[in-house]
Amino acid sequence: MDLRDYFGRPSALLAVLSSVDLIYVRGGSAFVLRRAYLHSGADDIIRELLARDAVAYAGYSAGPAMLGSTLEGIEGDIDDPCLTPPGYPSGPVPYAGLGVLPYAIVPHYRSDHPESPGMEQAVKYLIDNHVPFVALRDGQALVVDGADTTVVE
Repeated sequence: MDLRDYFGRPSALLAVLSSVDLIYVRGGSAFVLRRAYLHSGADDIIRELLARDAVAYAGYSAGPAMLGSTLEGIEGDIDDPCLTPPGYPSGPVPYAGLGVLPYAIVPHYRSDHPESPGMEQAVKYLIDNHVPFVALRDGQALVVDGADTTVVE
């Protein structure tokens, strides 16, 4: 699904997302994806569905990063926080993640991925700024089940 189809229509998006058991979110620019969440209402809807344990959430790259506390540290060489594609409303840079997880997610860490060197810098930024994070290599997944959190290969 394309969240742009739901900009300004959160009740329509809620109807769609309430009818599924799994939300899988692929990568791309984390800041563009975060803007799409904001303008479609997906941010509040996903928080609500996860809080009610009504849906599972999975994804790749920027997808899982949305659940964290912040997108800070990945701007610059990794993702342009000011990128606002055509059809997206302008506004302040959405650095805050959804806050479903109390830490930032750093994907592609020490992986064979073009963004991997930038993720080293993101980890350094998060350490220097005392921001809790989980760094995941490609092929790893963070599984959260209630109070239990595990990184699996």
